[in-house]
Amino acid sequence: MSERSDEQPTTDVYDLRVVVERIEGRSVCGMKVGDHFDLTESCRLSIPEGQHFCVYALAACLPLLPAKQRALAEGDWMARDSHVACPDPDERVIMRIERTGRRQIPTEELT
Repeated sequence: MSERSDEQPTTDVYDLRVVVERIEGRSVCGMKVGDHFDLTESCRLSIPEGQHFCVYALAACLPLLPAKQRALAEGDWMARDSHVACPDPDERVIMRIERTGRRQIPTEELT
């Protein structure tokens, strides 16, 4: 958390992109390498127009995203590990979580 003396406290939050890096099985859900979604401004999820993202692959990512949005301690395993696998064993969709930018958000606007 940052605080400027003349303004309200802010929290540094990273914007994220989750990208399908590879598919080691067959993509029953129709996703392909390069498909992605973005998580910006702490809570805004967007998918490029004309694309989709499998709800089960999304569900596999969701628990990790809040940690990836925050600054991590040196040596924290979350800083080193950025891959997530879809839970469908026939598809084996491997996704990569990338930090795309950092912004300061007024702390009172975060939940």
